[in-house]
Amino acid sequence: MKRVDLLISHEHLVEVNELLHKHNVGGITFYDVRGRGRTNLESVEPGRGTIRRVPEFSSGTKIEVIVADSLVKAVVNDILNILREGSFASGKIFVSDIMEAYDIETKETGEAAL
Repeated sequence: MKRVDLLISHEHLVEVNELLHKHNVGGITFYDVRGRGRTNLESVEPGRGTIRRVPEFSSGTKIEVIVADSLVKAVVNDILNILREGSFASGKIFVSDIMEAYDIETKETGEAAL
């Protein structure tokens, strides 16, 4: 099993969720997050003033999902493809190993718990 963490823009959440459904991936957890990366942020003029500021942090969505080993490559490749189609998209995908998983209700373990 792998944990896939995605840092994406808010507007891509629905697309990624639909893609995960297509791959029969179970539940997801997502958060509204703020952070800083390598992206150059544009300066902002706040209303009528002459002050220009460059926001230090940008906002986005973090998605956490556990995926069966056999699906990871296909899921990641599809995410990369849909997020790059037709528009500028930035973000990151991180994949890490999950050693064990347990379903509290059914007591299933491993991939069966997903």
